[in-house]
Amino acid sequence: MRAPLTGPPPVPVPSRTQYVMEHLTHAILTGQLPPGQPLVENELAARFGVSKTPVREALKTLAGRGLVVMSEYKGATVRTVDAAMARSVYDVRLLLEPEALRRTVAGGADLAGARAALERADAATDRADRSLANRDFHRALYLPCGNPLLARMLDDLRDQAALVSTVAWEAVPSWEHEAAEHREILARALDGDADGAARLLHGHIEGFVHRAFPAAADAVPEPAGTAATTGHTAAKTGADQEGQVLR
Repeated sequence: MRAPLTGPPPVPVPSRTQYVMEHLTHAILTGQLPPGQPLVENELAARFGVSKTPVREALKTLAGRGLVVMSEYKGATVRTVDAAMARSVYDVRLLLEPEALRRTVAGGADLAGARAALERADAATDRADRSLANRDFHRALYLPCGNPLLARMLDDLRDQAALVSTVAWEAVPSWEHEAAEHREILARALDGDADGAARLLHGHIEGFVHRAFPAAADAVPEPAGTAATTGHTAAKTGADQEGQVLR
């Protein structure tokens, strides 16, 4: 007797936890779930058509990535973005990211991923997609730095930096300015100017803080040998012109 024909194996689907996590990340970065919003497991499970277990696991992962705050008494909430939070994230970025880029350029790494991320950012249709593309641009600059520990430390800040940028853009929509700076940084890196690219990147990160969080920027130290004086002056001028502080 001939065995019955069978079709191809079913296409594997993402895990329920991954599904919930990706949708929650997008909702947070678009402001659909604003900072401070309670994240109730029962409500989210019903919303995504899953049990509470994948929701609980997704929330734990997002808490580890800095997008969610877990409290024994209040439960899970979307992380609030304020000047202190922005200062802590961007302080570390200022200390580490320009040096990582300098090493990337000095090592002659391929930067095709950075160019692709710029194109994605230009084509983005909402703040979340744009912020994630910008995040990928920065990662493509520091990931080939040759120091896995340094790259991992910066990876740990990626989601928090994306959250800061999307909240800041809602009040001060400066993404076109930042995109232009990205192109200048990449051009300098492609020219092989490691120190110049690092200085531009420092000015770019610091300038963003000055525009969106002037109170936080005043407390951010400048790494020795990396800060660009002209970038600091321009950023300060931009902050004075904007005159806006996120609350």
